[in-house]
Amino acid sequence: MSRRRVPVICLHGPESVGKSMLTQALADHFGAQAVAEYGRDYCEIHGTDLTMADLVEIGRVQTDLIAQAADRAERCVIADTDALMTAVWADMMLGARDPWFGRWDEPADLYLLLDIDLPFIRDDLRIYGGDEERQRFFDLCRAELVARGVRWRLVSGLGEARLANALKAIEGTIGPLN
Repeated sequence: MSRRRVPVICLHGPESVGKSMLTQALADHFGAQAVAEYGRDYCEIHGTDLTMADLVEIGRVQTDLIAQAADRAERCVIADTDALMTAVWADMMLGARDPWFGRWDEPADLYLLLDIDLPFIRDDLRIYGGDEERQRFFDLCRAELVARGVRWRLVSGLGEARLANALKAIEGTIGPLN
């Protein structure tokens, strides 16, 4: 069980929906601890041909990074991703998931599901850029949040509107953080 004293807000969604940029913008806005996506760092070193063991390792390390940030945070933590997103990656990549993901029980206080209304920007680590793949990935992301029964809000919009909509979702669900 988590020892958190501050709210944790986690961004959730498929590739190229602005999670990393929005994580930093929200952390800056709230003066919060930001937790980057460990899986991206992992893939930069090991490549994207991941095994289930790799995904479990990514989920475990991401969980530890969020817990460490929560221990240091004064106001809140903004996480680029967490193990729920890694579980969705397992579904998307391998069509199955390790039982560890089912036992994982450290959900964020609020998930912001980022809509696929931004154009896909290809890079060396992004895999699922086709329209049908993006929609499937997004649907799996939403289904995970619903199945887990966690608090979540959909965030859409381009540019500053996306940040404004994220702030509105946070303040409407958790309340003022600054």
